[in-house]
Amino acid sequence: MQYNKINNLLGWLCFVIASATYILTLEPSVSFWDCGEFISCAYRLQVSHQPGYPLFAMLGKVFSLLSLGDNTKVPYFTNMGSAIASGATVMFLFWTITAIAKKLLAGREKDFGTSQTTLIMGAGLVGALAFTYTDTFWFSAVETIVFALSSLCIAIIFWAILKWEAHADEPRADKWIIFIAYVIGLSIGIHLLNLLTIPALALVYYFRRYKNITTKSAIIAFLTSVVILGFVQYGIRGYTVKFAAYFDLFFVNTLGMGFGTGALFFLLLIVAALVFGIQYSIKKQMPTLNLAFLCVAFIYFGYGSFAYIPIRATANTNLNNSHPDNAFTMYGYLNRIQYGENPLLTGPLFDSKIVDQTDGPNIYRKGAKTYEIAGKRPNYIYDKTTLLPRMYSNDAQDVQFYRQWLQLGETQSPTFFDNMRYMFSWQIYQMYGRYFLWNFVGRYNDQDGQTSTEGYDGNWTSGIFDGGKHLPDSVIHGTTYTPLYALPLIIGLLGMFYHFSYKKRDALIVLMLWFFTGIAVVLYVNQANVQPRERDYSYVGSFYAFAIWIGLAVIAIADMMKNWAKLNIKIASYAATALCLLVAPVLMAAKEWKAHDRSTKMTPHDMAYNYLISCPPNAILFTYGDNDTYSLWYDQEVEGIRPDVRIVNLSLFTGDWYIRQMQKPMNQSAPLPITMPYDKYKEGVRDVIYFNDGNIPGYTDVKDVFDFITSDDKAMQGQTNGGESVNYLPTKKFSLKVNVDDVMKNHVITADQKGKLDSTMRWTYTSNYVTKENLAILDILAHNNWKRPICFTTTIGNSNLIGLQPYLYKEGFTYRLLPLKADTTNQDQLSKTNSLVMYDNVMNKFKFGNFKNAKYLDHESTNMFYPVLLTTFLDLARNLEEEGHADLALKVLHKCDEVLPDLNPYIDVTGRKLFMAQIAYRLGDAKLGNKLVNAIDAYLVDQLNYNYYQLQQGGGNINSRDVQIGIQVLNGITEFSKAGHQDALSKKFSVQLADYTTKFAPILGKE
Repeated sequence: MQYNKINNLLGWLCFVIASATYILTLEPSVSFWDCGEFISCAYRLQVSHQPGYPLFAMLGKVFSLLSLGDNTKVPYFTNMGSAIASGATVMFLFWTITAIAKKLLAGREKDFGTSQTTLIMGAGLVGALAFTYTDTFWFSAVETIVFALSSLCIAIIFWAILKWEAHADEPRADKWIIFIAYVIGLSIGIHLLNLLTIPALALVYYFRRYKNITTKSAIIAFLTSVVILGFVQYGIRGYTVKFAAYFDLFFVNTLGMGFGTGALFFLLLIVAALVFGIQYSIKKQMPTLNLAFLCVAFIYFGYGSFAYIPIRATANTNLNNSHPDNAFTMYGYLNRIQYGENPLLTGPLFDSKIVDQTDGPNIYRKGAKTYEIAGKRPNYIYDKTTLLPRMYSNDAQDVQFYRQWLQLGETQSPTFFDNMRYMFSWQIYQMYGRYFLWNFVGRYNDQDGQTSTEGYDGNWTSGIFDGGKHLPDSVIHGTTYTPLYALPLIIGLLGMFYHFSYKKRDALIVLMLWFFTGIAVVLYVNQANVQPRERDYSYVGSFYAFAIWIGLAVIAIADMMKNWAKLNIKIASYAATALCLLVAPVLMAAKEWKAHDRSTKMTPHDMAYNYLISCPPNAILFTYGDNDTYSLWYDQEVEGIRPDVRIVNLSLFTGDWYIRQMQKPMNQSAPLPITMPYDKYKEGVRDVIYFNDGNIPGYTDVKDVFDFITSDDKAMQGQTNGGESVNYLPTKKFSLKVNVDDVMKNHVITADQKGKLDSTMRWTYTSNYVTKENLAILDILAHNNWKRPICFTTTIGNSNLIGLQPYLYKEGFTYRLLPLKADTTNQDQLSKTNSLVMYDNVMNKFKFGNFKNAKYLDHESTNMFYPVLLTTFLDLARNLEEEGHADLALKVLHKCDEVLPDLNPYIDVTGRKLFMAQIAYRLGDAKLGNKLVNAIDAYLVDQLNYNYYQLQQGGGNINSRDVQIGIQVLNGITEFSKAGHQDALSKKFSVQLADYTTKFAPILGKE
């Protein structure tokens, strides 16, 4: 069979194997993090968070149509889009490896003879299939996320440059370069990571086109590639829109023309310049200049997908992040200005002090007929700066983390050396090297491990030495324990060394791809603090590059077998291929499958459903954070679940554009009762209102406070040091009079609860300033008149509740604002329940995400929502018992046992189970109580034995907090089982308690 035919068939075989793998393990519904937003925006062609990902949205829309009208199937098919894209990535990786392997073996017929084809194809199969089963790539392949399509773009671009290289001397070969430019342009509409292939592409071009290769010219070629990368990233992608914005400013504000005319004129200028440049280069017979102009033109063609953003923003879609309907907003949107800028080359350290401030460029906002100045961007001058600032955040939590990580004293000032230590130890090792080792060495579990290099949580492991570490059963029998014995890493390094030995230039190109999609991303992003989640998905391009060397290891091992073991080259070729298939893709698939099979998981969908179903009709639901909001958006926008509920994300509520959207109807939800006109809260107006104590006695009605802080009357304002009139908050003591008729008419409470009604709500505002989201909340409180229920998700932070805790009652997964008399004796205000309403919601309406039977539960399911569910059941059972509903409380405990598995993601969760066991014993259900305490005991013994082993080894990795809480919980089950008349159990636990108390005396301070 011809080489090309074998190459094509095996490439498609890799596509089938990879796609089948991902489709079999596909998440059937929405996933956590950005997926809910991406599915919603694809399905209804809406505007997602910065910078928009328009091409991804449009392709997602195509896949969503395969649902054929069954909206519950939309996420399955958009997830399938990622699976197929990932399968195609593996296919192009196969063809990339075979192209590189073919070059590696070129001219070596004497060494390998007719077995060359076997080795080339074996290398392609091993490398491509190994990448198929890498932890990070597989995770993104089964959900609707940009990284699957982004990886496909990287694969196509790198494959295409090798196609050009193979045909570079043929006429019209440069069509591959133009094709690459077009794909790069398109890829901007998916993710910017693809631009980082440019340096590797430039080196391929340099090595192929230039005959006199020297160190000096190679360095110049590399620097040129970086300039090209900067030109595409900042020039084409960024400054095109920036210049368009300033053209629009001139046309609108000076010439009096409509919004968008100047931007359109500037885009026409670009088109004219490109047309002229292409014609000029043809006329003057300048092929290199012609190629450059054509590449720029085709990058712009691909980049044109971003026209989607202002078009859909102007359509006022429900999800319309930043509302980028004009050039200035579009520029800020594309450059993610709201997230702030991280310093790169120079900047402050965390203890640098601002000594001066200068005005930067104007901030423009779109007015009624012209662009208005909303303020100026400040430039801060610090008392000290450093090169390559890595520890620059002055947030108190970040500073504490820096000092803890580097073991700096509380008053010790960091040096440049400390700054570099942080970069290498945390940014490069902990936030990249650890991820790399996850994929090719192995992993203990999927817990977050950003803050420690020791212990097992979130750490890498080969598994080789784990047998002697006395690891807990919860780790070694866990779904995400995936030791790979470092075999993929070993053969990958072997392939790399072999590649450098025989084809240094080609190996350098692969190394360049690895560096720019790995370490360079670390240096550019410059993460200053602990991230909301592990960020391994950002570096999948570098894992792709390393998989090339895993494939080339087949050739290296075959060569070793031939030379050292004196095997026939044909036998060696097959043996090396079989061996590498076993120690890479087969091993990886066997170990990783259980940690990636999401086919039975429904947690994100059902948790969002529970939020919505907990809300009364026409409720306002305040939420915060991605894993609450995005899944909620999916449930409502795609499946149409509870369209009467208005979801309000408080992190977005800080934007004037979002408040303005909330003043309009959405789905079946009426506008929010926000009375402020746009001019009172637009950008640059009341961005922050500071507290200045006016010594006002008692509590002030929230409507009076709101009117005062939104007044334009200068007599009601204060003055800054510069003489500027500004609003201020004169008191933190708020009150709200309760109209009984309004409360009863709107069914806020039942008739039985009327006696508990408070005549006036009183609370203390908890911040020293009012930002836009809290200003809008005060507006709603002042003018809602109990017409619409006000709810907060139970996962929301305390700071977002603005001191309303005494009047918040759980009704499921939400706190509802109820004007009942505050219970000042309750230390945990957020454990209060509106019990009978909550009982109906939890017992009769909730869904539980197949928690009990799912083959795999991700980190968010186990660490965030499992504890939330457990606490929901516990609070409800406890309050029902206190209110005299013992029978209902027991039913709640049995429901919990029925729908939730026995998980212990961290020790605090075990403590909550302790109190459930106490209630079970108290209500006379010894069987359930025994089941709970036995499960608790099994976990505690497992953990305490591990920690005792650590103590015997010197105590370096001992978790003192877990030990202390574990002993307390063990003491608790001893007492509660005794109170429940389970004497045998209690005696068993008592013996254990005495034993562990003695063993951990140094930790417990009882020596």
